[in-house]
Amino acid sequence: MKPRIGLALGSGSARGWAHIGVIRALHEAGIVPDLLCGSSIGALVGAAYADGDLDDLERWAASLTWQDVVGLLDVSLSGGLIKGERLIGFFERHFVDKDFAALPRPFACVATDLASGREIWLREGSVAAAVHASIALPGLLAPINRDGRLLVDGGLVNPVPVSLCRAMGADIVIAVDLGADILGKSFRRSSETKNARGWGARLLESLGLKRDNPQPSLATVLTTSINIMQSRIARSRLAGEPADALIAPRLAHLGLMDYHRASEAIAEGQEAVRRMLPAIEFALQS
Repeated sequence: MKPRIGLALGSGSARGWAHIGVIRALHEAGIVPDLLCGSSIGALVGAAYADGDLDDLERWAASLTWQDVVGLLDVSLSGGLIKGERLIGFFERHFVDKDFAALPRPFACVATDLASGREIWLREGSVAAAVHASIALPGLLAPINRDGRLLVDGGLVNPVPVSLCRAMGADIVIAVDLGADILGKSFRRSSETKNARGWGARLLESLGLKRDNPQPSLATVLTTSINIMQSRIARSRLAGEPADALIAPRLAHLGLMDYHRASEAIAEGQEAVRRMLPAIEFALQS
């Protein structure tokens, strides 16, 4: 019997556009996942792929400008800097707006219960609502109320959800870790100084606010801290629940909100698969 291949798409905000390149390169090599799961941005890309919308998602992501990204952000003073309703509303209108059971390809995603800290596997009900919960990065996007529980980003507990792929019946798991190379690099490259504005500064400026403090912004400190946490958690989880093949795109040069740089991320996702293709093919033959 042919082994079932599972694809675990990891968290990493804007770096997650690399997942599109990974999927493209796997298909070019004749490797088509039988099922997939995602955490955070991996949930968003995974849902689109599971529903056959990857082409449309890639065209949209590649067309994004910084102004488009800001236009999708609905600033909030409750629960997070961003409500996320505009983004998910766009996702529902243009990509997945259906029940998990209606997807052509098996898919599930991970969220975190804010009250208990438990890992929550989302495999039923509205796909868009599940994705919304999985991408709700604490401090940035407001938590999502689902069945009486407040849910936040799945990357807090399972940044690269290999275990969920196994639970869904995968015999072989190919995993994508978006944070393998970011420790010690992303803060130096994304820190906001007088000569280099980060996304936090540009967001404030788009709202008519100006920040003259040369220190890193709250948003930069928060996102860099989350980078560190998720990278450490991913290493720990992957050590205890290893994938059969691990793809690690080199994405430290991209910030968490650089959604307008999709072409770079997609290209690196493709290149990462090419680097690992012998190991992937070996795992499939074992």
